[in-house]
Amino acid sequence: MAIDKKKHSRSPILDEFSPALSDCSGMHTTPSWNGQDDPENPFNWPVSRKWALTCLAAFTTFLTMMNGTIITVAHFEISEIFSVTEATSPNSYWPVTTWACGGACSALLILPLAEDFGTRPVFLSTYSILLCFLVPQAVAQNFATLVVTRFFAGGCVAILANTAAGVVGNLWETEWSRSIPVSLYIFGYMSGSSMGPVMGAAIYQSLGWRWVSYMQLIWVDKTASPGDEHKKINFGSLITSATRPVILVFTEPVLFVSTMWSAFTVGVLFIFTQSVELGFMELYDWDVSATGYVQCSIVIGECIGWFLNFISRSLYFASASRNKEFPGKPIPEARLCMAILGGVFGLSGGMFTYAWTSNTDLPWIAPAIGLGLVGAGSVLVVTGVSDYVVDAYSQYASSAMGAVATGENLFSAFLPLATLRMYTSLGVQWASTLLAFISLVLSLVPTLMFVWGKEVRARSPFMNEMTKDTTMESAEVV
Repeated sequence: MAIDKKKHSRSPILDEFSPALSDCSGMHTTPSWNGQDDPENPFNWPVSRKWALTCLAAFTTFLTMMNGTIITVAHFEISEIFSVTEATSPNSYWPVTTWACGGACSALLILPLAEDFGTRPVFLSTYSILLCFLVPQAVAQNFATLVVTRFFAGGCVAILANTAAGVVGNLWETEWSRSIPVSLYIFGYMSGSSMGPVMGAAIYQSLGWRWVSYMQLIWVDKTASPGDEHKKINFGSLITSATRPVILVFTEPVLFVSTMWSAFTVGVLFIFTQSVELGFMELYDWDVSATGYVQCSIVIGECIGWFLNFISRSLYFASASRNKEFPGKPIPEARLCMAILGGVFGLSGGMFTYAWTSNTDLPWIAPAIGLGLVGAGSVLVVTGVSDYVVDAYSQYASSAMGAVATGENLFSAFLPLATLRMYTSLGVQWASTLLAFISLVLSLVPTLMFVWGKEVRARSPFMNEMTKDTTMESAEVV
């Protein structure tokens, strides 16, 4: 039986970030509407208005995520001004490491506050705090100031980016209508990090490194008052929200592999903020600004990856016709089809291409094509993993996605610290080849779920909750 897109129940996708669009104040509650046809209900808004807000949320995510990597192109001048040495370790990368660490901490400890206070006050308060921490980045007189303020800025960006996802999740009612808007949000999330070095190169070359932060102040300088909502923090719920992702990731093999896969993918994008600079400066004698511009190829690839998500969407919903376990319900593992292809041919294939075309006998466009493949694969992998985790752990989507988000931030923080030593010791070709093989293994492991997915879900106490809900939904549809 073909799936009924109208009746298909609302998946909790990204609900961890926001239980309601703006008015929700109680934990896990939803606003009261005057019937299903209430025009104030975001589900009943005109499609044009929904798309306008969806694009705004994705663009806001894009702008804030650039904060993470936009400073990377200026690390030579920053190291010189503040007398930072890299004789023993890549100390100049610490402003990015602490930024990602701040994001990991806030993903576990601060985001759950949105469930008590509502999305709007948390978002607006965080937006104001981000502005406060952009100023000392611009006027920093020592390296410690830059490192510390970047930690808090990263924490703010994680909250802003993830609560923006809640806006998308609460505008579109059905899983069918929400799939493309959610992938657009993820595209903004991924491309923002990749676009950082490109924008940073243009600003740094024209105005200097301090203007990298000044310019961010200009384009995020307007915000509204947070309002007068005052609530008590539910520390019991906060502790539960912070510890459950850790418990899940270490007791659920599926979630562990998914977290490692997505986290490594995001970490690779941060690695390229350094490896591209090392490779292109050594091979083609480029300056640091030019190495920032060439990373635009990653963003172009991410655009291609977003368009390929239309295929992923079709494959997922088409799987409902062959689901013998729950007829009329899409198979959760169908979410992974394009993600696996993106991981194998995009991430791994792109890194192999980047590795073995990084040669002075070949033009620079050859490794740039490899970077583009990596960009396309990264969007497919992260989108597929996010959708699959939410489907598989529907009752625990908040905690499961919290584990994934924390893993992504930790890998973004610490994986690039090994870049300088790895690329110096192994060379551009073999260092990138090593990353390609790791990505290939992580991309092939999820294929086992196509064979044993049903058995794995049956043995998992957390996935069993999803199975029970699916059975009830299928009975209602029939």
